[in-house]
Amino acid sequence: MTLSILDLAPIPSGGTAADALRNTIDLARQAERFGYRRYWVAEHHFAPGVASSAPAVLIGLIAAATSTIRVGSGAVQLGHQTPLSVVEQFGLIDALYPGRLDLGIGRSGQRRAELAARATVPAEPPAERVVDGLLIPKPFDFSKLVTHPQLAHYATLLQQPGAQTPDFAGQIDDVLAFLDGTHEAHAVPGEGADLQVWILGSSGGQSAQVAGERGLPFAANYHVSPASVLEAVEAYREAFKPSAALAEPYVVVSADAVVAHDEATARELASPYGLWVRSIRTGAGAMRFPTPAEAAAHTWTDADRELVKDRLDTQFVGTPGQVAERLDVLRRVTGADELLVTTITHDHDDRVRSYELLAEAWNRR
Repeated sequence: MTLSILDLAPIPSGGTAADALRNTIDLARQAERFGYRRYWVAEHHFAPGVASSAPAVLIGLIAAATSTIRVGSGAVQLGHQTPLSVVEQFGLIDALYPGRLDLGIGRSGQRRAELAARATVPAEPPAERVVDGLLIPKPFDFSKLVTHPQLAHYATLLQQPGAQTPDFAGQIDDVLAFLDGTHEAHAVPGEGADLQVWILGSSGGQSAQVAGERGLPFAANYHVSPASVLEAVEAYREAFKPSAALAEPYVVVSADAVVAHDEATARELASPYGLWVRSIRTGAGAMRFPTPAEAAAHTWTDADRELVKDRLDTQFVGTPGQVAERLDVLRRVTGADELLVTTITHDHDDRVRSYELLAEAWNRR
């Protein structure tokens, strides 16, 4: 199946990190049964409502609880650790569960610095548009978020004092060299590990360029940065050079979705999503995912609505057929080889059922 899953291990209101992690392991088992191709977990820090702070640890637990589904990171933030430590972590897991791991890598420190620089040179954003049926919204200005004082402080806690993030391309070259044994030092475990290395990106910048130039598969974020998804995949394809890993470009595109038997129920289940996104974009960090009743109690301002508009307008919510149709538009317009679906609801059973219904509808297409 050409659908995969991205899981943040969301912590529901009234729940704990332990609840979220048990839910993640259960969902991974169910996803394997439903036929999903991959199960990726994200890396987030200082978020009250997200338990996926250490992807390699969580991936090891998921790999132990499943048998066939590919398991990976979406993404390890390479600016927070060294290429060697990442290769050793994933090499250790691969030693026990060979041939099933995806090492998805993202930029962190450099990307944050670039966005902060944009805050001093504001530009007029492009207008919202529809491309062959796919909504490309007005872009969200992330530069304001990365200059938030609390987030700037958190960034210092993710690295050793005085540490400088190396160039991303060089870091990726080191990862590849450790894996194929051409580095002057040898990673044990890690060298020779049967990993698929992926690059994740939200724009047509360095991540897309590095993925293309190294001939690696690329994951573009429609769910985080929908305004720049077409720019990202185009830049990747233009930069692509065949490699031992790939003869031609390979793209996965992410999307937020909530599915239920009827549209009204799906919209009810998805109703806390806006409040959850607001908590992220105000710099507070992802809150524990609210119930629909808790979300309904929030008083929205015009500024609140504008803050989350692009994410709400591009979330796919509805019946299995409705969501599968919208995902097919996303696949067609971006030319994606796979889609990476992330679903968050307050109740775990609703999330499992959403993925089950979507898998059934997608396989019927």
